[in-house]
Amino acid sequence: MSNTELPDDELRQEQEFIDELYARVDALRGDTEVSVTDALGQGHTPMQARLERDILVAERSGLLAALNAVDGSLCFGRIDLTSGTVHHIGRIGLRADDAERTPILIDWRADVARPFYLATGHTPMGLRRRRHISTDGRRVSALHDEILDLGDETRTGHEDPTGDAVLLAALNSARTGRMSDIVQTIQADQDRIIRAPHRGVLVVEGGPGTGKTAVALHRAAYLLYEHRELLAKRAVLIVGPNPAFLGYIDEVLPSLGETGVLLATVGELFPGVKATRADTPEAAAVKGRADMADVLAEVVRSRQALPDPVIAIEHDREVLMLDDGLVNVARERTRAAKLPHNAAREHFEGHILNTLTELYAERIGTDPFDGSSLLDPADITQIRDELAENPEVWSAIDQLWPVLSPQRLVADFLAAPEGFLSDEDADAVRRPVTRHWTVADVPLLDEAAELLGEDDRQARERAERERAAQIAYAQGVLDVSYASRTYEFEDKEDSDPDASEVLSAHDIIDAERFAERQEEDDHRSAAERAAADRTWAFGHIIVDEAQELSPMAWRMLMRRIPTRSMTLVGDPAQTAEAAGVGAWADILEPYVEDRWEHTRLGVNYRTPAEIMEVAAAVVRAEHPGFEPPSSVRSTGVRPWARATDDLPAAVAEAAAELTPAEGRLAVIAPRDLHRRLAAHLDGVTAGAEPDLTQTVVLLDPRQSKGLEFDSVLVVEPGRYGTSDLYVALTRATQRLGVLHTGDLPKTLADAFA
Repeated sequence: MSNTELPDDELRQEQEFIDELYARVDALRGDTEVSVTDALGQGHTPMQARLERDILVAERSGLLAALNAVDGSLCFGRIDLTSGTVHHIGRIGLRADDAERTPILIDWRADVARPFYLATGHTPMGLRRRRHISTDGRRVSALHDEILDLGDETRTGHEDPTGDAVLLAALNSARTGRMSDIVQTIQADQDRIIRAPHRGVLVVEGGPGTGKTAVALHRAAYLLYEHRELLAKRAVLIVGPNPAFLGYIDEVLPSLGETGVLLATVGELFPGVKATRADTPEAAAVKGRADMADVLAEVVRSRQALPDPVIAIEHDREVLMLDDGLVNVARERTRAAKLPHNAAREHFEGHILNTLTELYAERIGTDPFDGSSLLDPADITQIRDELAENPEVWSAIDQLWPVLSPQRLVADFLAAPEGFLSDEDADAVRRPVTRHWTVADVPLLDEAAELLGEDDRQARERAERERAAQIAYAQGVLDVSYASRTYEFEDKEDSDPDASEVLSAHDIIDAERFAERQEEDDHRSAAERAAADRTWAFGHIIVDEAQELSPMAWRMLMRRIPTRSMTLVGDPAQTAEAAGVGAWADILEPYVEDRWEHTRLGVNYRTPAEIMEVAAAVVRAEHPGFEPPSSVRSTGVRPWARATDDLPAAVAEAAAELTPAEGRLAVIAPRDLHRRLAAHLDGVTAGAEPDLTQTVVLLDPRQSKGLEFDSVLVVEPGRYGTSDLYVALTRATQRLGVLHTGDLPKTLADAFA
């Protein structure tokens, strides 16, 4: 639609602004080169111009990356101040090319944009009007104005009497299988959390549909904007409950212009391992307990062995006997250094070599008459060096203090946990050695890596050899350069007396510095480097469904955030994992004591009041004082429950009834029913990672955590625990149905009565 076709001046005015905005964006995308000449200004030296050029290139590349990542309307709002100033608000900020770098579009995270989210008629914060701008691509489709200065009688014809039209439109829109940003509809209580100071631990508690996940993601975007220099170097980690959830949210931050964030599950936090399998609840509970750290420490100590009863080492026709007493002295001296197992191996080797040297020296170098030593220090050193070349010595050391990998240690422990766990716990976790890891194994691997450390001598030696080779190569390059210069200037000295004063590379740089300059830079982003480095310290960590993490998982996470700068998001009422900690104090006191803040979101934007009433009744049966978040809307459509004797056929019929014309349907059922049900649902495959963009998705209750769908069909609710049932019942934005073959749980039957 052209400007002349727009129905009124206000729409035409906004369309002209949007056209100018995208013309600026298109110009930026087409002009990617910034030359030194462009950067020269009056009084700039060439060096200053190059610096200016580098700054412009960095700004331009960062802006272009953000523009290319943003999905949806760049501009979504406008605020008119009583002073007459007008600001347009968008997902990222843009400036003009004039000398003042005049803002064209204000980033939603800037302080000047905050009244867009917080201003009210009672507290207008200097605003006369707030405008929501709806667009379809680059075309302005609607305006929604809120008058905040009630004394101003100017009207545009686009007034929204309640101020809720844009929010309700977003809540009632069809779901796509991907979470969208809420930057246009952030509410005041959400904005305060998003912009909270990033130091320390902030706990954001909220029931289903309160937008806590969206708030956490927008908080990540805000922190990256506000503390760019710090967090761009250290990266932000977002931990989600499962891969489907991460796929669901992975477009939110790019839509806000932020791509430098690492999204991972607990099962992906140990480099080289991607665990997606689940343990039995009993095994997960045992593996997740805090005392597993002590158990693994004991497993490591058990691998620091003593001879049984002795180890005989033949050396130069002599047999040296290492008994448990001698080895125990070496072991205790090594342990006294308090180093990780593999890092301490070098100390143990030294003690064993010294012990064997003393045994051998005493055997061959003692005067038979007075018992004095016949060997001088040089002889002792030679004996030690010769022993260090004896394969039997190293075989003994490998037996007594082996180099261990975390994977081998944990695999061997789980294959034979007897002696470290009670019989019941050992039966729960025991399994054959396998290459396949479960999510609950990953914190054990991380703990093992911490206990073992690394024997990095070989890596250091390899690095030193490579560096020596680089320096030698660099020296060769310099030598060739110097020889060429000498030959050239010998010919020129007669005609140019100053030629010999010209400096070459050989005069101003040595081979070592030249080699350093030639080393290949690491062009990976901070998030990419962090994903490959177990010891990386993040700038900030956000944990979604935080109540589900085990104590061992928390130990792993806390190693990655020594500053304890974290945002934890969750709802104890939805704790379902057997190893989940649930209570915030129990999670945090071991690490920060009482130095953490707690805030709660109490408004349910997702779940209609009719559905929330049913879900809340389930929890109140166990917790009479339970208060669910209050729903902001009612659809007038009551959820229903039906009994059936033919479950697959009934699911197919109900799915056809509930599948929206646009949007998504989730069938939530126990995992063991998925294959039977999938056979009756078009386009649905059981067993694979769910594709949430499909019209119909088959999930179990745990997979549905954090997700939302237009319609939901809950199958066999009597087989769920209370928290799983509560989660399943609160995923729908519009309609909910329940199918069962046996009796409904009494609490659910009462709710439907």
